[in-house]
Amino acid sequence: MKKKFFKSLAKLNKKILPSYTKQDLDLTKASKIQLAVFGFRLWVTKNALD
Repeated sequence: MKKKFFKSLAKLNKKILPSYTKQDLDLTKASKIQLAVFGFRLWVTKNALD
C-alpha cells in the first residue's frame, strides 16, 4: 500500500513539479523553495523505489 502510494505520488510529481536537474540548477545557489521541492522529489523517489 505504501509503495503504491509513493509510486502514484512520484508520477504526480513528474507532471506537476519542475525538474531542476534538467534546468542545470546549481544547488548551492538555489532558493529555499527550490531546495524544498528538490528534497521532496528526492524523498518521494527514494520511497517509491524501496
